[in-house]
Amino acid sequence: MLAAFARRQLTPVDVLQAVTERVVRLNPGLNAFAVMNPNALQAAGESASRWQAGRPIGMLDGVPCTVKDLVDLGGFPTRRGSRTTSTDPVPDDAPMVMGLRAAGAVILGKTTTTEFGWKSPGDCPLHGITRNPWNQAYTTGGSSSGAGAAGAAGFGPLHIGTDAGGSVRIPAAWCGLVGLKPTYGRIPQWPASAFASVSCAGPMTRTVRDAALMLSAMARWDLRDPFCLPDDPRDWTDGIEAGVAGMTIGVLNNPGFDAPVDPDGIAAVERAAALLADAGAYVEQVDANLPDTSAVFGRVWGAALSRLVAGMPSQMAGLLDPGIREVAGALGGMTAIEFMDSEATRANAAHAMARLHQRYDLVLCPTVPAGPPLADAPTLDPVRALWTQWAPWTFTFNLTRQPAISVPMGRRTDGLPNSVQIAAAQFRDDLVLRAARTIELAQPFEMADLD
Repeated sequence: MLAAFARRQLTPVDVLQAVTERVVRLNPGLNAFAVMNPNALQAAGESASRWQAGRPIGMLDGVPCTVKDLVDLGGFPTRRGSRTTSTDPVPDDAPMVMGLRAAGAVILGKTTTTEFGWKSPGDCPLHGITRNPWNQAYTTGGSSSGAGAAGAAGFGPLHIGTDAGGSVRIPAAWCGLVGLKPTYGRIPQWPASAFASVSCAGPMTRTVRDAALMLSAMARWDLRDPFCLPDDPRDWTDGIEAGVAGMTIGVLNNPGFDAPVDPDGIAAVERAAALLADAGAYVEQVDANLPDTSAVFGRVWGAALSRLVAGMPSQMAGLLDPGIREVAGALGGMTAIEFMDSEATRANAAHAMARLHQRYDLVLCPTVPAGPPLADAPTLDPVRALWTQWAPWTFTFNLTRQPAISVPMGRRTDGLPNSVQIAAAQFRDDLVLRAARTIELAQPFEMADLD
């Protein structure tokens, strides 16, 4: 797209019009958007004028982008998928949105999310059910449900997701996208989410190079986030084609507990391992000797949702997704000692992974335990579903704050997308991008004709 702008073969207005036509045609069945941006056409026109003059303002000038409705977009309310939130517009862009605007991206609109990002099935009380473009009977996954649908449906190439336990990688896996959860703090966030101690923002795209390009614009220091990393103004596409020759890669079969995975997921990991070995990596099975991360994440999740419910007036709490109240009631009653014990166990898990990465550059494992649930299925027993159906393979890397990426790996036996996940040591986001790009080149993923 950027090359076409530079060669005067397309303009940002052409692209926006084409994307908007797709949204009009396909979104009624998908429900990817919380709100559209009425100023997008003006922004695209201004970008077209800059390209005409040969003066683009940044690496994404004129490229359409969407923003998840957990993230502030100045001039719009941040509803977080909830009937309990204010309808007043927020005054300022979140840090990552500011980075994309500075790079010239055109904001198409805000995408749907599960309420406060609490679960993986892609529905919320405010906006209803978001459906998977591959088969509308199934969920996109969440909590970045609208971003997953928008990416798969071709509603622009770049989509902001957020990920506290897998909410970028799970919908990416179920929608056939690349989803990157970067190192904690790599992309600044403000206001803080309900899951601030584990939550990251990340790109959801159709290709690894687009994810790296988007990361380059989003990953800039911002003083509003006291936990973001120092500024590292780099192009994350640099070195992405360097491959994996000579790297050591461990295939992880146990993330600290007996995490389920179906035959399609196992086949995807085996195929990815073979591709990486063919590319010159040393690949073998590993045991990370992790503590039970399911128990640790359950406490983090439960404490966050319990705090959310406790801080809300009782008449408003009744408007919440009943599952939020269920999890808060089941997991939120821990003592301070129990919570601090889980934090100590979390540190042990991070230590174990750091030790593992002394021997292995990368870790390979499934992204999801199985294919997506039905979109209309009720959310039953969410405490158990968290580590059996939704996020058993993803939340460990939130606890340890490592970068992890989901990359498409062909199709499942039912025709829906398959995937694998790659993680690296903290701060080595470059390595997961290189490995994902290696897989992408060795086995290109073709989107279905979703029209």
